[in-house]
Amino acid sequence: MSTVNTPMAEETAAPRANTLRSFNFSGRFWVSLVLVVFVIVLGLAGLVYPTGPGEKVGSLYDAPGGGLPLGTDNFGHDVLAVLMAGTRTSLIIGLVAGVVATTIGVTVGLLAGYVGGWFEELLMGVTNVVLAIPAIVVLILISMSLPNSTIWSLALVIGITSWPWTARAVRAQASSVATREHIDVARLSGARLPGILLKDVLPYILSYTVMAFVLQVSGAILAEAALSMLGLGPSGADSLGSQLHWSLAFQAVASGAWWAFLPPTIVLTLVSFGFLLLQASLDEVFNPRLRRGKRKQMKQAAARRAAEARQLLERNDEASDETGAADEASDETGAADEASDEAGPAPDHSERSRAGEPS
Repeated sequence: MSTVNTPMAEETAAPRANTLRSFNFSGRFWVSLVLVVFVIVLGLAGLVYPTGPGEKVGSLYDAPGGGLPLGTDNFGHDVLAVLMAGTRTSLIIGLVAGVVATTIGVTVGLLAGYVGGWFEELLMGVTNVVLAIPAIVVLILISMSLPNSTIWSLALVIGITSWPWTARAVRAQASSVATREHIDVARLSGARLPGILLKDVLPYILSYTVMAFVLQVSGAILAEAALSMLGLGPSGADSLGSQLHWSLAFQAVASGAWWAFLPPTIVLTLVSFGFLLLQASLDEVFNPRLRRGKRKQMKQAAARRAAEARQLLERNDEASDETGAADEASDETGAADEASDEAGPAPDHSERSRAGEPS
């Protein structure tokens, strides 16, 4: 009994593999995560910063120094306080617009990919029409038509105009998942359409949904910056785009006041680069074939498999040679037996001698 239970005890006592290590996060993931966390901390730091973004602490474009790390802007406000508030506003707009765009895109894509037929053609036709219209033109027209643009209304407008490419990509993924066997089992079990989409289709494309959301957030922040630089940003709120708008309007570049326009430009660059790098690194995490850290191990594993295949081939060749030699020996034995059968039995000389003797 002890001999039988020992392997089970050893198997039970074996430590489980670390779940986080199984994802094999690459260096790019950690770099992007640091950049994104830095931007988020910068936006949240404005809540505890002693100077408010609307407080006048100096005159036009005062140089950094004297308790002002980044000097003042055209209104005499602390540039660092305005930068923190603008980063927080841009992140809120990006997150809200990302949620709206991802929700609409995933819903349209799931319905089109799973239902198919004329319904898919109808949804994809509407999606292609929306894609054919330049999004920036629609954003400008809708923003100009709003009497009082707020953070939430601007985020909603950006989200409504940026969902089509997500819908097309999700539709392709959902069409592939809809042909699998577990979907047929769910249909036969009596599951309804919402349950099938949420429980049987969406989990298989959840990784792509996360990456699409990351890209939507980055695109929404850049779209808000573009609208704010044109003077169509949220009224009564500071953002990275509005900070650039006022610095350009009051000739910050011509006067050499780099502290007025360079910090928001750097933060926008970090936001865009950080989210794009995070999306690429998440693609490596969810797709094992793209993991950069596994390339050397994959080459070594391929070399081991090739060596094992060669050894197995050599063993098969040796076994076939031995089998051939045995077959040849058996053939020779069989030929000898046939020759002996054809020659017949040997004559009995003793009988012949007795038959010739006289009685």
